[in-house]
Amino acid sequence: MENYNCLKPVKNYKFIVFDLDGTLLDTLEDLADATNWALRLNGMPERSLDEVRCFVGNGVGRLMKQAVPEDTDDVLFEKVFSDFKQYYVNHCQDKTHLYPGIPELLQSLKDHGFRMAIVSNKLQTGVDELYKRYFRDTVEVAIGERPDVQRKPSPDMVLLALKELGATPEEAIYIGDSDVDLTTAQNSNLPCISVLWGFRDRKFLLEHGATCLAETPDKVFKILTHI
Repeated sequence: MENYNCLKPVKNYKFIVFDLDGTLLDTLEDLADATNWALRLNGMPERSLDEVRCFVGNGVGRLMKQAVPEDTDDVLFEKVFSDFKQYYVNHCQDKTHLYPGIPELLQSLKDHGFRMAIVSNKLQTGVDELYKRYFRDTVEVAIGERPDVQRKPSPDMVLLALKELGATPEEAIYIGDSDVDLTTAQNSNLPCISVLWGFRDRKFLLEHGATCLAETPDKVFKILTHI
């Protein structure tokens, strides 16, 4: 039995839109370190790695909203959030790394003629830095959070990425690791492959509507190429 499961066959697609955190890059420890540095600096209780794992996916603002105590007022929250951003900008690559098999997957997909984009709720400046370090040789477009584009699960980032690739939604498939990604794909009228090495597990993804699961990057390649 294969280690992936798709409830219906995946068509032949030319374009792929990837989520970033939890799909291509393991960013969890750097996000947790920045979160706890800001909480500590402001005399607030720290959060565990598993708690931060549950908070990520909707952007760093939402992450910090969930990390601070419930009774935190707006003024103090903005201070904590500012401290988080200041720390994360300088430490966003301390422990962040590509998941095993991702470099090979991206290169193999490029070699097979796929054209690829990244969409992330991470701030555009952070996406740009990570793109230059890890993806510029294989991925053509990288869209992050910025004022003129609504963040996921709005379809805006995905549609902008497809526009820059010269693609239509009918030609593309989305790959991510979370419920936010499933909703983003649905809102963009794209099918979705949900990966199981990221921030959410199989049970959670199935409960949130996943219809195609892949346990390893190699299985993603097999699903897309029908090999």
